[in-house]
Amino acid sequence: MPTDIIMPQMGESIVEGTITKWLKKPGDKVQRDEPLFEISTDKVDAEIPAPASGVLREIKVAEGTTVGINTVVGSISVDGEATAPAKAAPKATAASTEEKKEEKKLAIPQTPAALAPASTAAAPEPAEDEEARSSPLVRKIAREHGVSLSQISGTGLGGRITKQDIMAFIERQGSQPAGVGTDAFVRPAERSEAPPAAPPAPRSAHATFPGDLVPMTNMRKIIAQRMIESRRTSAHVHCMYEVDFTRIVSLRAKHKNGFEQRHGVRLTFMPFFVRAAIIAVQQWPIVNASLEGDNIRYHRNINVGIAVALDWGLIVPVLKNAGDLNFLGLQRGITDLGERARNKKLKPEDVEGSTFTVTNPGQFGAVFGLPIINQPNSAIMGVGGITKQPLVITDKEGNDSIAIRSVVHLTLGYDHRLIDGAVADQFMALVKKTLENWNEEIG
Repeated sequence: MPTDIIMPQMGESIVEGTITKWLKKPGDKVQRDEPLFEISTDKVDAEIPAPASGVLREIKVAEGTTVGINTVVGSISVDGEATAPAKAAPKATAASTEEKKEEKKLAIPQTPAALAPASTAAAPEPAEDEEARSSPLVRKIAREHGVSLSQISGTGLGGRITKQDIMAFIERQGSQPAGVGTDAFVRPAERSEAPPAAPPAPRSAHATFPGDLVPMTNMRKIIAQRMIESRRTSAHVHCMYEVDFTRIVSLRAKHKNGFEQRHGVRLTFMPFFVRAAIIAVQQWPIVNASLEGDNIRYHRNINVGIAVALDWGLIVPVLKNAGDLNFLGLQRGITDLGERARNKKLKPEDVEGSTFTVTNPGQFGAVFGLPIINQPNSAIMGVGGITKQPLVITDKEGNDSIAIRSVVHLTLGYDHRLIDGAVADQFMALVKKTLENWNEEIG
């Protein structure tokens, strides 16, 4: 008997998941524990491994479909079994939702003016088998780019050519659509005299066209919902502090090579910020607290959420019991969470239980940010970019001078229902003092 592939339960509170991508197609060989498909839940996006070695026999649930836990989503013919012909998904799911919507647009009769000029070299009309394994949208793209579908191997169910397939082919070939671009507005006489235009930059296979209506991903829906809920729940206030970061920049430059050689992990700036925040939380525990109705919950542990930007959204894995870790433990934990988030290896418990959050918009060049509180936290610290600036330096005798220093701007977003402005300022003043006068061993 073939081995069933089921939708796993990724945590006690999770009752369903959305299949976002199949990494194999029917007929492909798979190895046990090899990533087989990707899912998205209200907690994490994750890769699901194959339950057995063999051949992917059937896909029963198409990409983009949400099903309950323990639902059979496919099957594997295990080694030694006769493999039945691969079954495609039902016709209703053969084309992606995006393609269906664009196909409807194509159904509207086109006027002659909308068609390509007669002088434009057109791709041969697709044969019947090509018609059967492609959508009207794919055939339209093929005509515009002068591409024959016989040149393309489809990755869709049953060998169907998807929009991603043809866009990837076009990217590899570097072809451009006929009659599209600025050259389309040049008179024929001028075209022959002008030098050929450089081809446009290749488009990603997952790029969208202007005017596309693309459904939100499951993760994006959750982010949108939680951001609105946080704004409605907490009375957001922000304060910003300028920190002379020169001491730590020099310290990291001096020790980063040796640190990586000794411990096998890169030395980054993030553990400095996290450690400074932990020291301040220990002095001002209200910043690590949460509101529960008319009560205040003072958390026993300091569980720091570390915001990680992904190509497909944002996730906040949690460094549990961060107050009990030394500097090396912080760096290892931060690195591990970041790598697992980017590789879709997080578990639901990895994104639960934060009591304070740190986010780093500065990695992309922002001077500072005004982050939204990660519920049910009462505060979030934003880290700006590290830049060199002229600062007034006062020595022990009170003499002032101007020097070039490394500067970072830190912001604290806090819930004013729970945290007073004076407390927030004193908290950030201690963070600033800790960073500017760093005296802890980094390992």
